[in-house]
Amino acid sequence: MIPVMEFRQFSEQQPAFRVLKPWWDVFTDYLSVVMLMIGVFGCTLQVMQDKIICLPQRESLGNTSEVEVKSLLHLQSNISAVPKEMTGLKTQLDFQQYLFINQMCYEKALHWYAKFFPYLVLIHTLIFMVCSNFWFKFPGSSSKIEHFISMLSKCFDSPWTTRALSEVSGENPEEKDKKSATSRSNIALSPGEGSLEKTQSLRSIPEKIVVDKPSASALDKKEGEQAKALFEKVKKFRLHVEEGDILYLMYVRQTVFKVFKFLLIIAYNSSLVNKVRNRVSCQVEIQDMTGYRNFQCNHTMAHLFSKLSYCYLCLVAVYGLTSLYTSYWLFYRSLKEYSFEYVRQETGINDIPDVKNDFAFMLHMIDQYDPLYSKRFAVFLSEVSENKLKQLNLNNEWTADKLRQKLQTNSNNRLELQLFMLPGLPDTVFELTELQSLRLEIINNATIPGSISQLEDLQELSLYQSSLKSQTTATSFLKENLKVLRVKFDDNRELPNWMYVLRNLEELYLTGSLSPDASKNIALESLREMKGLKMLYLKSNLTKIPQSIVDVSSHLQRLYLHNDGTKLVMLNNLKKMTNLIELELVHCDLERIPHAIFSLTNLQELDLKENNLRSIEEIISFQHLRKLTCLKLWYNGIMYIPEHIKKLGSLERLYFSHNKIEILPSHLFLCNKLRYLDVSNNDIRFIPPEIGVLQSLQYFSVTCNKIENLPDELFFCKKLKTLKLGKNSLSSLSPKISYLAQLTYLDLKGNHFELLPQELGCCRALKHSGLIVEETLFQTLPPDVRDQMKAE
Repeated sequence: MIPVMEFRQFSEQQPAFRVLKPWWDVFTDYLSVVMLMIGVFGCTLQVMQDKIICLPQRESLGNTSEVEVKSLLHLQSNISAVPKEMTGLKTQLDFQQYLFINQMCYEKALHWYAKFFPYLVLIHTLIFMVCSNFWFKFPGSSSKIEHFISMLSKCFDSPWTTRALSEVSGENPEEKDKKSATSRSNIALSPGEGSLEKTQSLRSIPEKIVVDKPSASALDKKEGEQAKALFEKVKKFRLHVEEGDILYLMYVRQTVFKVFKFLLIIAYNSSLVNKVRNRVSCQVEIQDMTGYRNFQCNHTMAHLFSKLSYCYLCLVAVYGLTSLYTSYWLFYRSLKEYSFEYVRQETGINDIPDVKNDFAFMLHMIDQYDPLYSKRFAVFLSEVSENKLKQLNLNNEWTADKLRQKLQTNSNNRLELQLFMLPGLPDTVFELTELQSLRLEIINNATIPGSISQLEDLQELSLYQSSLKSQTTATSFLKENLKVLRVKFDDNRELPNWMYVLRNLEELYLTGSLSPDASKNIALESLREMKGLKMLYLKSNLTKIPQSIVDVSSHLQRLYLHNDGTKLVMLNNLKKMTNLIELELVHCDLERIPHAIFSLTNLQELDLKENNLRSIEEIISFQHLRKLTCLKLWYNGIMYIPEHIKKLGSLERLYFSHNKIEILPSHLFLCNKLRYLDVSNNDIRFIPPEIGVLQSLQYFSVTCNKIENLPDELFFCKKLKTLKLGKNSLSSLSPKISYLAQLTYLDLKGNHFELLPQELGCCRALKHSGLIVEETLFQTLPPDVRDQMKAE
């Protein structure tokens, strides 16, 4: 006999998969087992029992009474009991004759349905079983199901799920510790699969979370990392599964196939079940062998097969009605969309998104098993829940002591903390009450909490490619205390909205791409609300100065516009900004010095770096700017310095480096207040002796030029502290270098010197670290001079 367990492989699936089997699938599985037993039982009888028993029948026996015929049929192979007048041909092979007759009549006279009924039952049942579980085996669907079940069980058992639902339900974890733990063997899943308490309905019964051990007030690091990984897995799985609906289509197709097969089985079985009869007439042309042509046969299993067929029809009918109900459920409800509305209402986690396609279908199937699964799984779809977990992990990783070790003093002499590429803002930051500057780089989707008010000394905040929201109490604190704000962004939509209410803000640095059309820059239009702004730095791609900047000009003192090479036109608005003392127009593709600048009578520093200036004849108009002390015209294409430069008697610092100047005009040195003069990286061949007029000169650089000789008058500038002569064509250095007693930095590298004058020893302030020269040339100095310079 064939054991039923041999057919288990046709319906076997992982135990964890049963959470995706609703009640109708479980019910039809049991029906399939019963039908399989009927088929196996029938097949076993077919193999082990005699199929049919036949006796010969004379034509003259047509009028024989029914009682006599029945008595004949009970005779099997005992030829001695047959009446002498009914005996056929004697062959001495009587037993073999009847076996042959039985076989012939079974093949020719018995209806095919009566012969093959148990095999049909077995085949149909196996098809039903394979069809019911095909979507668990098909490669395109089984992989998704395996991943889903794996994540579902981990999400269910995750301590973070318990903590998140406890927080939103208002339960105290410490109170929950007092609840007795119950066994989870009611729903015994495979290793790695979750377990849960039985509930009647998720919508009517609140969740009672039961854990094996008391829940701590905070997750340990390992549990936090596991929960974080689960969030990432769920996010990626959702993106992948929501793209298609193969699971839904597979289930619909197998259900439709089962309905079709049910109708087919009912149709042909109903019409053929009456073909299973006990008595069968058989006519076989074998008179030359047996002497008889007509036989009366008894189908020994007809009565049993008839009962089994009716039983089988009833089971198929129940199976078919269940499949029809499944079809109704599939087509009546929208199973490709799943709403977590009831979960949002019960848990208070309002950002749980609705899902679609295969993701939605699997959740509908899970609800048929136990809705509690989807409720706990929904926690890992919530961005709010994920942010809370990230915050918890951050606080565990970045303790106050660890952050305090990262404190440094920045260029503004403020105690600064720099955080880079963190998933959020640790709450422990706000325990560093001594903090004065906070710098955040590439930190997104974080929120500044009200606890920032503990940082009473905080004055500077830097946000580099970081999008931060701010709570109301935090905004109020920043509004009153923040003095400096730096924001670096890729899109102006990343600019924090709370930035514009910082009424006490004095310095604002904005670096990022803005709309070239100033009228569309809503971000800049809001600047007019900053009544205390004194310094504005914009590194962007503006084509003209926005009106909003002009609106704050009454208190704006420093304006720095750094473009990316975009041409800045329509600079007439500058005329209204009369309070400016510093102005930078860098990399703005300017070809001439804007005339509007000449109206800025309070201007003290002007920087026109990296433009396309060729001629600066307009420089004569700078004589109206009586307070101008610093002029930077470096990194341009200036060919010469006009004579009018002598009119700028107030200049103290002048930058002409990285141009194409060939001649230093003597009238340049009529600006006798110059303390800083940089003409490096040009094509200058000669330094006029008039340079000796600059008695206030402290810094002079002619590096990277073509100078061959130095005038002796240069060494009359006795206040020189920095002298850069590197990368020229000098071959000798005058002994008058000894006049420069205050010299601390001397660059001679890259020339043609053969030796250095020993008079360098008279420059007492010059040390070895400040003398930039080849080591071999340094060795030409007397030993005592070398020792003097090396001495600290």
